[in-house]
Amino acid sequence: MSAEPPSTIDRTGLLSSYPAVAYFLLTYAISWSGALLLVAPKLLRGQALSKLDGLLMFPIMLLGPSVAGITLTRIVDHKTGLKALFSRMRKLPSAAHWYLLLLIPPVLIFAVLLSLKTFVSPTFTPNHFWIGILFGIPAGFFEEIGWTGFALPKLMRGHAAFHSAALLGILWACWHIPVIDYLGTATPHGSSWLSYFLAFATAMTAVRIIISWSYVNTGSVPLAQFLHMISTGSLVIFSPARATASEEAMWYWIYAAALWVVVAMVLWRYGYGLRKTRRY
Repeated sequence: MSAEPPSTIDRTGLLSSYPAVAYFLLTYAISWSGALLLVAPKLLRGQALSKLDGLLMFPIMLLGPSVAGITLTRIVDHKTGLKALFSRMRKLPSAAHWYLLLLIPPVLIFAVLLSLKTFVSPTFTPNHFWIGILFGIPAGFFEEIGWTGFALPKLMRGHAAFHSAALLGILWACWHIPVIDYLGTATPHGSSWLSYFLAFATAMTAVRIIISWSYVNTGSVPLAQFLHMISTGSLVIFSPARATASEEAMWYWIYAAALWVVVAMVLWRYGYGLRKTRRY
């Protein structure tokens, strides 16, 4: 029997074998190319990008995780997989105590800033920009369709939930690079850019582990979306308006450390699987 012609080879074979890799490549391609196209005219003219440019890039970037997640679910898992994804997007936790996780980001952010205000400088006084929650809503809703709805389950096929979540967190943080200099209040970050990005990445990796912990135990995409919304919204709401770039990097580092204390507690009780053997 002759070899099968290349034209008849299953074109979805590689996608099925490496769905997570395909997801990250497609997500980055959609998000970063979309952001670049938006600001390309200014870049070609040699003009500096404003904070408004950065804010406008972010909604376009949100298409990457959501479009990649839905598209690859349809290709890799077919119609049944897409139906299962939409089912998990409607599933809410049956145990009320899981909603307490929504308090983690705002409580830690407010506590860190209040402590710095008391013991370091009034510059760290928490802001009360309540409309900032509107920044978190689209980010949480669209991004988690891909990060939690598609990527995390694929990564956990052959790896412990903690390791999968940590890798996902690092890649999630790096996904923000095109707009990282426009996040926070002290923009641009100048010489503090690297310190700020590393602090941001450390914090977001911990947040991703907490989000993944919630998903592993509840199977609820909406809870992951709510956690993401609250995390992003709380940063916008409470970030001190008068902090310098170096001060912003500093308080992000402290916030990251506080988040990792929470992660350590989760690991101590739940292990690398992020789930107890008994049901809750």
